[in-house]
Amino acid sequence: MIYLDYAATTPLSQEVFEAMLPYLREDFGNADSLHAYGRKAAYAVENARERVANVLGVAPSEVYFTSGGTEADNWAVRGMGEGGVCVSSVEHRAVLETANAFRKTAVCPVTQEGTVAPERFAAALTPETGLACVMAVNNETGCVQPLKELSALCKARGVLLFSDCVQAAGECDLKEILTYCDAIALSAHKIYGPKGVGALVVKKGVRLRPLLTGGEQERKLRGGTLNVAGIVGFARALEIAQRDRETFSARVRVLRDTFEKAICSALGGGVKIDGTNRIGGISHLTFACGGASFLSALDLAGVAAAAGAACSAHSPTPSHVLLAMGADREKALRGVRFSFGRATSGAETDEAARTVVACAQSRRC
Repeated sequence: MIYLDYAATTPLSQEVFEAMLPYLREDFGNADSLHAYGRKAAYAVENARERVANVLGVAPSEVYFTSGGTEADNWAVRGMGEGGVCVSSVEHRAVLETANAFRKTAVCPVTQEGTVAPERFAAALTPETGLACVMAVNNETGCVQPLKELSALCKARGVLLFSDCVQAAGECDLKEILTYCDAIALSAHKIYGPKGVGALVVKKGVRLRPLLTGGEQERKLRGGTLNVAGIVGFARALEIAQRDRETFSARVRVLRDTFEKAICSALGGGVKIDGTNRIGGISHLTFACGGASFLSALDLAGVAAAAGAACSAHSPTPSHVLLAMGADREKALRGVRFSFGRATSGAETDEAARTVVACAQSRRC
């Protein structure tokens, strides 16, 4: 089986697992307990917080640990949103659906290439807008958004800028992104860390309302027992991902381009590459004969891919990202996301491309 769904989740790296292991067994204490076990766990959490802060170029007090990207997205919108909220039309559902709770929510359309044009963004901001949400890298298409330009527009109007960086952490410079944004969201399992842990990073001076009450954890803003092993693993995964991001991005970009060239050469007009200005690890293709049955055929033929975000995998509705990029409903049901990871080899990429072509050519539209 060839796994090409790294954008959905990645395997836990051995180095991260080894960092976590002591806190799953002998050092298992609750970080809020006052005895020696608790103190050791609390030290591990604060050490991880400092390491995350060092990677990102922020203060440790600006790092809040969460259960993952979805929670961080929810918290950012609920906790930072004042007055109106402006979101791009291709945001993760965790942002879009949370923003719907606000009475004054504006949606900024994207271009057919999947990016937020600064002029459209400026038009979408209103006098009531207090928070704008634009993800750094789209989780379906891999399109990179122009956060530097959008940040300038926000600063000129006194609008906070939040960016979901879950898909960006493996290939983009998060320290640079944080020079543009007031807050970002991260998730460990996209960068070879454990599932169920992530972070919301909020710049000093930005008001953040509590997410979970009933405990004093995370400066009384997010109650609940801390996932010590997960937090330690997240910190190590983030360090490795940001250290190796340039080498990793260059390598998977070569694999992706080879993959797309082989498929497009064989299928011609029967396939379309979605989006421009993309990270290297994601290839989103719309097939003339795509859809759920095509994904099933790929699965049976030995290639694991996805229709889009794993969070929406069980929904029969068309991709909201493709719809936002101008596709009609039928085409928005025929997109397939292939994503490449550390273990993906050139031989696997070539074999996967041949399998995709064979499955596409065996179907009738």
